[in-house]
Amino acid sequence: MDALEIRPPAEREAALLAALPGQIAHARTASAAFADILSGIDPATVTSRAALAQLPVTRKHELLERQQAARQASGDIFGGFSALRYGAHMPHVFASPGTIYEPEGTRKDYWRMARALYAAGFRPGQLLHNSFSYHFVPAGSMMETGAHALGCTVFPGGTGQTEQQVQAMAELQPAGYIGTPSFLKIIIEKAAEMKVALPSVTRALVSGEAFPPSLRDWFIDRGIAGYQCYATADLGLIAYETESREGLVLDESVVVEIVRPGTGDPVLEGEVGELVVTTLNPDYPLIRFGTGDLSALLPGTCPSGRTNARIKGWMGRADQTVKVRGMFVHPGQVAEIARRFPEVIKARLVVSGEMASDSMVLQVETASAPAGLEPRISEAIRDVTKLRATVQLLAPGSLPNDGKVIEDARSYK
Repeated sequence: MDALEIRPPAEREAALLAALPGQIAHARTASAAFADILSGIDPATVTSRAALAQLPVTRKHELLERQQAARQASGDIFGGFSALRYGAHMPHVFASPGTIYEPEGTRKDYWRMARALYAAGFRPGQLLHNSFSYHFVPAGSMMETGAHALGCTVFPGGTGQTEQQVQAMAELQPAGYIGTPSFLKIIIEKAAEMKVALPSVTRALVSGEAFPPSLRDWFIDRGIAGYQCYATADLGLIAYETESREGLVLDESVVVEIVRPGTGDPVLEGEVGELVVTTLNPDYPLIRFGTGDLSALLPGTCPSGRTNARIKGWMGRADQTVKVRGMFVHPGQVAEIARRFPEVIKARLVVSGEMASDSMVLQVETASAPAGLEPRISEAIRDVTKLRATVQLLAPGSLPNDGKVIEDARSYK
């Protein structure tokens, strides 16, 4: 652990909030996209989480749309989001599905992965077997630059060629593995089939897909302690697991909010919502970037001694848009309906029936139901969605805490 990870939470919060005005001002100056998105915003006033929550959320599909439009209009492949330009300060450009292009800068540990590697048990002077992809996507480089910052040597295994991966591990004796958990399982099974022992591989940092407890225990049974981290190609490291295995600790260089899907409104601690991240990276200064992933904040701090907040990890996708009778219905529309009625605590739209013969029910939590509330909500549904729905009033706490604003319960058989 470093000093930043164990500082008092109030000190960390003060430092993050103090950095916000400068980062927002920089984003407006250095990024044409945020000059537009944040036009009219005075960066000097954004000194609290409440003020940050008033800024617009930029979601991945909007970033993609801006990139695509800018490529046609000006040739800017980054859509005005990058503060870097081609040349010595941008050693790599990566591509994620979409296609979204991401720049890589030259700062040491650009993607901030060293903390996650250290928390997984890796130490300076070790050799790490990196089986994340090195082409198109940045995953391989994300881990390699973090390992180099930690003082480790990297074998760039990449993906595929399973027998060669086993041979390299057997001969090079790395201290552990970096990659997806499913590929590590394939390597271990291939090694058993080849009757090749891999005694040095006792640690793993995995990411890129779900890491269920059953697979974690499968690795433990074979002498490998696997830990997960949560990172994206846009933001770098967001959170990482520690030896306590009680949630994922947030990285020190991001401001994380959990908001109600389809909105930018923060939810209460413990409530499931969409992860929205503001990064302090000056090269790619994303402000209130909606990841599209669901999670929730955990109470308290990590037993490992790290004092930053923790999240539960990946809990599903926040984009719950559905098509009903030829019309798209978005989570933001459900939120707009709920905001019209101060009596509404929480709302969830349930779509049922069969395709082309579906129906909608808006389930609404309310502590009080004045006369005429149901028909007024029904009218608001028609106004916002152009569709009809029935309204079901529920007591507070009746709806599940799973982050769902729209539940598609239709039969697709």
